[in-house]
Amino acid sequence: MNKKSTVDLIHGPILPSLISFALPILLSNIFQQLYNTADILIVGRFLGQDSLAAVGATTAIFDLIIGFALGVGNGMGVVIARLYGARNFAKIKEAVAATWILGAILSGLVMLMGFFGLYPLLQYLETPAEILPQSYEYISMIVSCVGVSFAYNLFAGLLRSIGDSLAALAFLIFSAIVNVILDLYFITQLQLGVQSAGLATIISQGLSAILCYFYIRKSVPELLPGLKHFKWNKALYVDLLEQGLAMGLMGSIVSIGSVILQSSVNSFGAVIISTQTAARRIMAFALLPMTAISASMTTFISQNFGAKRPERIVQGLRIGSYLSMSWATFACVFLFFASPSLVSFLASSTDGYLIENGTLYLRISSVFYPFLSLLLIYRNSLQGLGQKLLPLVSSFIELFGKIIFVAWIIPWAGYTGVILCEPLLWLVMTVQLYFSLSQHPWIKEGKKIVAAGGKSYTSLQKKIHFL
Repeated sequence: MNKKSTVDLIHGPILPSLISFALPILLSNIFQQLYNTADILIVGRFLGQDSLAAVGATTAIFDLIIGFALGVGNGMGVVIARLYGARNFAKIKEAVAATWILGAILSGLVMLMGFFGLYPLLQYLETPAEILPQSYEYISMIVSCVGVSFAYNLFAGLLRSIGDSLAALAFLIFSAIVNVILDLYFITQLQLGVQSAGLATIISQGLSAILCYFYIRKSVPELLPGLKHFKWNKALYVDLLEQGLAMGLMGSIVSIGSVILQSSVNSFGAVIISTQTAARRIMAFALLPMTAISASMTTFISQNFGAKRPERIVQGLRIGSYLSMSWATFACVFLFFASPSLVSFLASSTDGYLIENGTLYLRISSVFYPFLSLLLIYRNSLQGLGQKLLPLVSSFIELFGKIIFVAWIIPWAGYTGVILCEPLLWLVMTVQLYFSLSQHPWIKEGKKIVAAGGKSYTSLQKKIHFL
């Protein structure tokens, strides 16, 4: 195993391990944001506004597909991380083999649904007729090759599950660079049009998936299955499928909620749309450290769950919460003072109305960032403990909450309702997740052990090795 890039999350001081593991994830998130921005800039610069609008019109579908693929990869990675914590390598090989089979099946289903339903879906989303053909060309390329996205995210999830977030970062950077180069070549030299942007994404992810495979074969060969590991194990397949689908659906549900809220924002006109776009991009960057810390908690808790270390889970949960809340507080203070300048810069506008509303959005929503930081920590911790439904419940709370806001509150409260929609839902979801997590038997047991100075040995601990 490559010890240089793999972080030991089971032994030693927790804070340095979490930071070492979370930092590459943070850089990955930052690079992903820049990656997406570069893609849009190239299309807009060389193909014009119609092509840019065509790509933009597919954002909701793209987020649904990629969010689902990423969620499935991370979800199955939770199971593998648990087995890795237990150092059960024979079982890991069976789990990896099962993820490949399930990934292939899910890819086929998504491709089939895309073949029959993609065009009607674009029409349902009221894609303008003049850009509908280009929108379909772009997104159909992504959907037709969704298996490549699944493969890439499954391999990246596997690397993160064993504590190797650095390698996952390296392959993301490689994919991003190749994507930009191919975008420029296909669009400016071959004149392939907007669908070439989708093709560039698929090729870059495919190359990264291949490199991930060879890296794993060289550095962590004990993770790769042989033919004998491709066997039916109902309990394992159900566990992987439930965990993967739960996290995949959670990402999709959040995307659906965002689309619903955006439909309400659109009713306020072009200035507010620009305001919202600029403000949310700023917020996305502000939240990156929190999402990185929460993502690292999933692997940390999964491994320690497998290693039967409930006291370490509780200690890590506290440290992760303090770390995330500290950043949230800093972001809140920073945005209070910097929001006007940031909104003006990102929107490329000096419009006082736009800047005022963008600043108001960031100042109000950032007050709730500490609650959001805990929400992300609790949700990812539950996922790390193998919980499937409880984190999914919070996503449904968010979805139905946004529907209520769009249907009744925003028409009455105006743009203030838009600003308060997500922060108030964060509060509700944080409370739900806190009580769900606090009632978990491993959390209760871990608190007892920590309170007793690590010397407690209750009946639960005696039963742990049977889990």
